[in-house]
Amino acid sequence: MHSSSTQQTTTGGTAPSPWRNWAGNVTARPVRVEAPRSVAELQEAVRRAAADGLKVKAVGTGHSFTSAAATDGVLVRPQALSGIREIDREAGTVTVWAGTALKDLNAALAREGLSLTNMGDIMEQTVSGATSTGTHGTGRESGSIAAQIRGMELVLADGTLLSCSEKENPDVFAAARIGLGALGIVTSLTLAVEPVFLLTAREEPMPFDRVTAEFEQHWAENEHFEFYWFPHTGNCNTKRNNRSAGPAAPNGAVSGWIEDELLSNGVFQAACSVGRAFPATIPGIARVASRALSARTYTDIPYKVFTSPRRVRFVEMEYALPRAAVVDALRELKAMVDRSDLRVSFPVEVRTAPADDIALSTASGRDSAYIAVHMYKGTPYQAYFTAAEQIFTAHGGRPHWGKVHTRDAAYFSGVYPRFGEFTALRDRLDPDRLFANDYLRRVLGD
Repeated sequence: MHSSSTQQTTTGGTAPSPWRNWAGNVTARPVRVEAPRSVAELQEAVRRAAADGLKVKAVGTGHSFTSAAATDGVLVRPQALSGIREIDREAGTVTVWAGTALKDLNAALAREGLSLTNMGDIMEQTVSGATSTGTHGTGRESGSIAAQIRGMELVLADGTLLSCSEKENPDVFAAARIGLGALGIVTSLTLAVEPVFLLTAREEPMPFDRVTAEFEQHWAENEHFEFYWFPHTGNCNTKRNNRSAGPAAPNGAVSGWIEDELLSNGVFQAACSVGRAFPATIPGIARVASRALSARTYTDIPYKVFTSPRRVRFVEMEYALPRAAVVDALRELKAMVDRSDLRVSFPVEVRTAPADDIALSTASGRDSAYIAVHMYKGTPYQAYFTAAEQIFTAHGGRPHWGKVHTRDAAYFSGVYPRFGEFTALRDRLDPDRLFANDYLRRVLGD
């Protein structure tokens, strides 16, 4: 876990120390912190907070860059509610406690010969935190982690436990899979799983002009396609993941360490530090870095292909665009960087997702592609992000709920056709706004 330590209290006691998110750009000072060990303890914590006139927010590992989980009331840590509750092989599902880290879930499923169909590129988050904010990977047919939810339970503002699925409370299910913490506190999730399979990853450098010209072809020909563009260069690194009959051929220990730890984390960390101190060096560093990663192919079980270590701290903005608009938007972003005096040390990441049926999913109702921009922690990011955001919003972009953006409820009501459906459900489930905070007031309205 990356957040700072807090002292747990149940009935007041010593005030907890401040909570910070992973990136260090959000701090909160809760009145107390609760770490319930059962659903009943969580229900009691919610009822007690309401009686005390305090707001309640649950927080996972703090990997959101927004203040989605920040509160000056009661901070709930669900990590004690962790582990697998049930595996139903006939139905192809696993029911897991909300505080389970994705890395622990992936390892446990692998031991059972099972796997999620798709994953994001990190697995430090809790399963409830990742799904509540819309964490996603890349996929032609397979969507976000939330799109793999088949059922869930959450504690409502009155302390009751509500179950929902496509058949049970379907109106809640349609919204709560990506609920932003606004509807209740998730206690468990039932996710679709399948027998474990192998993916072959093919990573290959490719010029920017070629990737953008061939984007639709790469998308159509691969189950999972993504690429990274290195600002100040015409260079990209592509990654194609497709199912394989095997045999498994994992990265060698040495070559994997060189690529994933030394180049992607160690050297990259040093390069970012130099760039932060001496911004004029960044374009030169980018040209070297973009050529440092060589082509490689490996075959392994899904989570070992989808995910990679991320030790270099950064701040991130990501927008989902209609897939048909992503190449134009990316070209506009490159032209903006090229003509500006910005110095950007982090690559820009492009991924895709199919349309889904979740009310506030960034892929709700439309095939989507994502552009993510990053800046090294401690580097001023506002000018870059502001310019990028202007490009993204001009294409009807929807920002990732857990990443930096400046949009508000008025904007979201225009880009989400089902926005009113979500806010009406919130009015019904949390009329007194027990689960509100400044972030939800901005993005959902009062």
